[in-house]
Amino acid sequence: MASQTVETTADDSGAYLTALCWIGLAIATVDAFLQPLPVGLTWAALGLSFLAGGLPAARAAIGELWQDKRLDIDLLMVVAALAAAAVGAALEGAVLLALFSLSQTLEHRAMGKARRAVEALMQLRPETALREGPDGVEEIPVEDLCPGDRVILRPGARVPVDGRILEGAGHLDESTVTGEADPVRKTHGAAVHEATVNLDGILTVEVTRTLATSTVAQMIRLVTEAQAMKSPSERFSDWFGQRYTVVVLLGSVLAFVGFWLIGYPPGDALYRAATVLVAASPCAVVISVPAAILSALSAAARGGVLFKGGSALEGLAEVRVFAFDKTGTLTTGQAEVTGLRALAGSDETFLALAAGLEAQSEHPIAGALRRAVAEKGLTPAPVRDVRSYPSEGIAGADDQGPIWAGNLRMLARMGAVMPQELAELAKGQETLILVGRGAQVLGGVTVADAPRDTAIEALAALREGGKTRIVMMTGDRAEVALRIGARLGLRPDEVHSGLLPGDKVRLIDAAAAEGKVAYVGDGVNDAGALARADVGVAMGVAGSEVALQAADVALMAEDLRKLAAARALARRTARVIRQNLTLAIGAMVVLVTASLFFDLPLPLAVIGHEGGTLLVVLNGLRLLADPIRFR
Repeated sequence: MASQTVETTADDSGAYLTALCWIGLAIATVDAFLQPLPVGLTWAALGLSFLAGGLPAARAAIGELWQDKRLDIDLLMVVAALAAAAVGAALEGAVLLALFSLSQTLEHRAMGKARRAVEALMQLRPETALREGPDGVEEIPVEDLCPGDRVILRPGARVPVDGRILEGAGHLDESTVTGEADPVRKTHGAAVHEATVNLDGILTVEVTRTLATSTVAQMIRLVTEAQAMKSPSERFSDWFGQRYTVVVLLGSVLAFVGFWLIGYPPGDALYRAATVLVAASPCAVVISVPAAILSALSAAARGGVLFKGGSALEGLAEVRVFAFDKTGTLTTGQAEVTGLRALAGSDETFLALAAGLEAQSEHPIAGALRRAVAEKGLTPAPVRDVRSYPSEGIAGADDQGPIWAGNLRMLARMGAVMPQELAELAKGQETLILVGRGAQVLGGVTVADAPRDTAIEALAALREGGKTRIVMMTGDRAEVALRIGARLGLRPDEVHSGLLPGDKVRLIDAAAAEGKVAYVGDGVNDAGALARADVGVAMGVAGSEVALQAADVALMAEDLRKLAAARALARRTARVIRQNLTLAIGAMVVLVTASLFFDLPLPLAVIGHEGGTLLVVLNGLRLLADPIRFR
């Protein structure tokens, strides 16, 4: 909040100085055309204009030169204004500084608006929460909440911090976090996120995160980091601006010498050189890229998509291969138990044992087992020392000794053999989870999930407008993967099954021959693929923390259409950058040509230069003012 106050104060002081600069210019202009004012007042007005418009630019230029040992574009404007005053064109110099000051003020305000678009979420945080304790319900500051606390949410209340529903059901407005326009119904066990609104029902929520690690805090951190990380285009723009500034200064000196040698009086030669200096200044070129990038990052964040920097935004626009994890990404992840066969003991005891082993797992299959146990009114068996084997299964121990659950690879790891009684389950298209002790198999459970409602539409949208290939990568058996792939419209050669995490990485390396690759996943076993891909995309809210940290882009809602919309936004941003650079460079070429070979007046060079700068800023801000809709 302090940084936001500092930015606002700086913008206000810049606006005041700009106003003073224009007041001085107005007084001097009245005198220039009507000459009713005393000479002293006229010079005082010009001095006010030069000081108010030139001192901020001079301070910035000196700071860049002293600290970073580089010449800044601000220096060009100050030098041009002083050169104009030196040849008796002080009014033209004042016009240059007034327009430059105005463009800088509008640019800072516009860019500040883009930077603060997501930070406005901080204003949505409630200051207090109703915590349920031994002595009843008490109202406490939100920052005092700790994981494990029970919070009461009444209708109309904002969720104070991330948690999960223990009691009650209701609809929540999650548009501030996920960009979803429609309220989402939440019931027992569902996650709720800070700054969302409980529309109806009374909910008892268990706090799962502190305020510092909440969804909103994470969003703001990611967006802040993204705005600090420059894209390749931005880095080139900075590189170009620094070196081109030196070229312009030297070129203006050569222009003065050239005009003087061909017969111009020294005063006229200096005036023409000052015109060249203004016309050739690369302000519009340098601001072209960040104006578009920052606007697009903020527009995407408001729509529930977080980019970790401009590089991810530009990279997504160039992706040619999209690789998707299956479970929890292309499918709902809400797997349901479809079959069960216990080889020892009752089905209920076997199911409770399997659910107890999976109780500490984040995998969607574990969730299916937990829901099945809850529906039957059973209690998961106590299991300790649980450890995960990515893409294979999970192992632990109970009172009777070691126990494990997993797929056929886990079966082989434990030295077990598929029992004949479970052979029919293994032939089906559902996912088979085996449970055993050592080499003894205790039984099997089949689970299945369905494609997300938005997945088919999202994949179709990603295929539009370019040569894009889509593949699915999963650790599931081929039968299960092909069933889901067919429902999503994928060809058999686009479905890769039975993969370990390392296999996914190798497939991404192979796909890189076709162009940039994006990988979309949500689990711990996706972290390697997310990191290896050119653009890693994580299901940020629903997915694991490991996946989110490894990714370059986070989808805050479980809606893959947002990925298609984010790619469309990335492509539109690339077009805007090209438009800005074309306009800026084109205007610069025209103005420089006119100043060298035609008698271009300095005021026209000023208007053309600053007008071009304003145009590219406004063109970039279109991405912020009219973002692509994510619905």
